[in-house]
Amino acid sequence: MAVIITLSRVVAVVTRKLGQPRVIAEILAGIILGPSLLGLLAPDVMTGLFPDSSLPQLKLLSQFGLIFFMFLVGLEFDLSVLRGRAKSTLAISHLSIVVPFVLGAGLGVLLDAPAGVTRLAFCLFCGIALSITAFPVLARILTEKKLMQTRVGGIAIAAAAIDDVTAWCLLAFVVAIARAQGLAQAMWTCGLTALFLVVMIFIVRPLLKWVRNRDAQVLACFVGLLAAAGVAELIGIHALFGAFFFGVMAPRTDELPERLTKKLESVSTMVLLPLFFAFSGLRTQLGLLHSAGDWALAAGIIALATIGKFGAATVTARFTGLAWKDATAVGVLMNTRGLMELVVLNIGLDLGVISPALFTMMVLMALVTTAATSPLLTLLGVERESSQTSDAARAVS
Repeated sequence: MAVIITLSRVVAVVTRKLGQPRVIAEILAGIILGPSLLGLLAPDVMTGLFPDSSLPQLKLLSQFGLIFFMFLVGLEFDLSVLRGRAKSTLAISHLSIVVPFVLGAGLGVLLDAPAGVTRLAFCLFCGIALSITAFPVLARILTEKKLMQTRVGGIAIAAAAIDDVTAWCLLAFVVAIARAQGLAQAMWTCGLTALFLVVMIFIVRPLLKWVRNRDAQVLACFVGLLAAAGVAELIGIHALFGAFFFGVMAPRTDELPERLTKKLESVSTMVLLPLFFAFSGLRTQLGLLHSAGDWALAAGIIALATIGKFGAATVTARFTGLAWKDATAVGVLMNTRGLMELVVLNIGLDLGVISPALFTMMVLMALVTTAATSPLLTLLGVERESSQTSDAARAVS
C-alpha cells in the first residue's frame, strides 16, 4: 500500500504539470506496477510486492474504496444542474449514450465472445464500455479549469450526470443477464432491482430525513451504505450500484453531504482508491497485444469510442443552439472516461464477459480519451476565455 500510494503521488506531480487530472497519474502508476512494465523489467520485484496470496486482500480493500467513492459520486449528483438546460441536456445525454452504445454493440458482433459468455451479454457490455462518461473526473476538470459556471460546463456536467445514472442502470441489467443462468433469472434479478429502488426512494430516504441528530445521521448513512451495497450484491447486480443509489438517496439537509464527504473522501480517494488502480494495472497486460492486428484493434476501439461519444455530443449540442466551438468543447468533455470506465471494465473482467486482452485494449481507450480532454480544451481556447470572463466579472464587482 505504501508503494502504491507513494508512486501515485510521484506520478501525479509530473502529470499535474502536463495539465492532467490525478486519475491519469493513478492509472499510469497501476500500469507501471503491473506486468506491463515492472513485471517486464523486474518480475521478481513485482512478485515480491504482489504475491498471488496478497491479491484477494488487495481486491477486497480496493472494493471498499470503490464502494465509498461511488457513494460520494451519488452524493454529488444534483438535479439542480438541469434547471434551464433540460432540453439540450437531455438530448445531448441520450444521444451520447445511444450512438456509442450501438457502435459498441456492433463491435461486439464482430469480435469473438469469451467461452461460456452469451453473445447478447458480450454485445451489451461492449456497448456500455464505449458509452460511459466519467462524471466525477469531469467535475474535477471543470472545477480546475474554472468552467463549472459557464454554459459549456453546465451543460456538460448535467449531461454527464444523466449519462452516469443511465449507464449504471444499463450496466445493472447487463450484469443481471451475465450472472443469471437464464432469461427467467435475469428478469427476476431486474424485478428485485426495481423493488430495491422503490424501497430506497419511499422507505430509506424518508427514514434518513427523520433522523435529526448529527452524529446519528452520519452513523445511519454509514450503516445504510454498507447495507445497500450488500443487498445489491445479494440481488445479483453489484455492490457498487447499491452504494451509488444510496448516495443519490441521502438527504441534502443540515450540511450532511459536506460532513460525509469530509469523513470519507480522504481515506477513499487517497488511500483505498489507488489500490483499485494498482489492481487494475496488475490486470492490464500490454504484452497480450503482441501483433500489429491487436494494436490496430486497440486503435480502432479508441477511434470508435471517440467518434461515438465525441461525435454524438458535438453534433447534438450544435443542433440544440450552441456555436460549433462550444459544441466541440461539450463533445470533448463528454468523451472523458477515467475511473468510471475502469470500474465497468473490472466488473466485466470479473464476470468473464471480456477477455484480458480486450480489457487491456479498453483500458488504453480510457487512458487516451481522458488524457486528451485537457489539451483539447486548451487548444480550443475554452479555458482561456473562461479565465478572461472571470477576471472581467471580478473587475466589475
